[in-house]
Amino acid sequence: MDAGVDVIVCGSGAAGLFAALRASDLGLRVLVIEKTSRYGGTSATSGGGVWIPNHGGGSHADSREAALQYLDYVSDDGRLEKLQAYVDAGPEALKYANSLGVGFESAPGFPDYYSGAPGATTERSLFPMEMDGADLGEEFYRLRDAPSAFKLFNKYALNLEQSFALSARPFGWQWVAAKVIANYWMDLSWRRKTSTDRRLTQGRALVGRLRKAMLERRICLRLNTGVTKLLERKGQVCGVEVEAMGQRSQIEAHSAVALATGGFEQSQVLRDKYMPVPTNSAWSLTPKAANAGDALLAGLEIGADTEFLEHAWWAPSMRLPSRSIPNVDETHPMFFDYYHPHSLCVNRLGRRFVNESCPYDQFGQAMISDHKKTGSNVPCWLIFDSNFRKKYACGAILPSFVMSDDSLPLEWWDSYIFRGRSIEELAGKIRVDRDQLSKTVTMFNEHATSGNDPDFGRGTNGFDVHFGDPEVKPNPCLGRVSDAPFYAVQIDLGDLGTKGGLKTDRHARVLSKDGIAIEGLYAVGNCSGSPFGNCYPGGGGTLGPAIVFSYLAANHIAERARLNR
Repeated sequence: MDAGVDVIVCGSGAAGLFAALRASDLGLRVLVIEKTSRYGGTSATSGGGVWIPNHGGGSHADSREAALQYLDYVSDDGRLEKLQAYVDAGPEALKYANSLGVGFESAPGFPDYYSGAPGATTERSLFPMEMDGADLGEEFYRLRDAPSAFKLFNKYALNLEQSFALSARPFGWQWVAAKVIANYWMDLSWRRKTSTDRRLTQGRALVGRLRKAMLERRICLRLNTGVTKLLERKGQVCGVEVEAMGQRSQIEAHSAVALATGGFEQSQVLRDKYMPVPTNSAWSLTPKAANAGDALLAGLEIGADTEFLEHAWWAPSMRLPSRSIPNVDETHPMFFDYYHPHSLCVNRLGRRFVNESCPYDQFGQAMISDHKKTGSNVPCWLIFDSNFRKKYACGAILPSFVMSDDSLPLEWWDSYIFRGRSIEELAGKIRVDRDQLSKTVTMFNEHATSGNDPDFGRGTNGFDVHFGDPEVKPNPCLGRVSDAPFYAVQIDLGDLGTKGGLKTDRHARVLSKDGIAIEGLYAVGNCSGSPFGNCYPGGGGTLGPAIVFSYLAANHIAERARLNR
């Protein structure tokens, strides 16, 4: 057995790195192991936001009471003990993040995802500040890359503000694009080294700053090293068995093992076992070949309890053939694409089933609910017209003034994107009842003209309006689907990871099936059950709990180590 350290952290996403840093700063010797050849996990491929109530910044007042009122209202199956711990420790964890050099800033007016709920407000979602990747030295090249959706032309890094500007195209968006491109090409010294943008934004900025803090503390990170088994001695977890380069070995943990290996969304076997409707791992937006439920399986083997295994952080996605890798389909997020006016979403019966301007997790839940009722969702269809096509992106398909119909690969048509001169022709191509789809679009257009959506209330709450198009009247979220040609793309039930896993307490200790904490074992991030249950309270609702419970776990590990000396 390896001589060991005080704490072994399994996983190198934000949860794992944050736990490692906090434990190290509290005087413990820490080793981080990562299953893949890149560090950063799902966090590096995310927007990097953290949802932290009552953080003390922003332009709107917040309070502990308002946050708990909001969470109590929207989180039906969340556990009060963990919700209280989260709200109470959030500001403290954020302060610690700032001490590490991990700066966050609020997005003005960014609403909670249930904006009409009691206690809801804005600016609880915080986003990481950019970072110069050169500060990481050679570690820059080992950081997991951002998805193409977070880059312009899959090359130029975009921060959140730039992403919104290029998506919604408000006045001045051309200047935003020109500045991003110019900054990239004017960086001549960096261009001689690599074609990768040195700017780290969104999730890469968060992970990059955490990794920089680790380098300053000389915390060891081993890549290509995955946990295969938890080791026990006298009823306490005392280390891990790992596999590295095809060989297995054991590493001792004198104080604790902290699991931060992500969810199980990349395991089709586990998806088939736990998901509420049939899903496909290819629909997930998380890194392939990772997040296969390693922590879940290792915990189950030693008698750990679980919770919320049927839930995920739902996010609609679409697939398109890769333009660089032959015979491979890439999965692209549809976070905001279905929000735009001049579009609507229908199930495979040709009927609307959702307020299309709702947050992406709620959209996914609506897909599930409709599929359980009709058996004709998952996947569904996004229907749009030439007005949409001219102005807005649709996944990786950019607006027509950038990516014209003629420029799209011929093999995409009528396989991935469908086009018709009429709604009836389009319906025939996507095998949806022509009369029903025509009726649905006609009724939708009447609602768009009046600005009122009596069926689903699209555009009637703060969240909808915040992401609407102010140039569209009278309702910024509604626009007629009336100008040919008409288009359709399939929307899959994608996800940002599963949100069920090992059951933990307020200190992130893993619980056994009899409700007793398993000594020496902690779980944070998506390998643990979410404190919110089947709720996604706001932007950063995944990473907020990840860093807060990592902070609490490290505090508890250090205190326990101090008492045992």
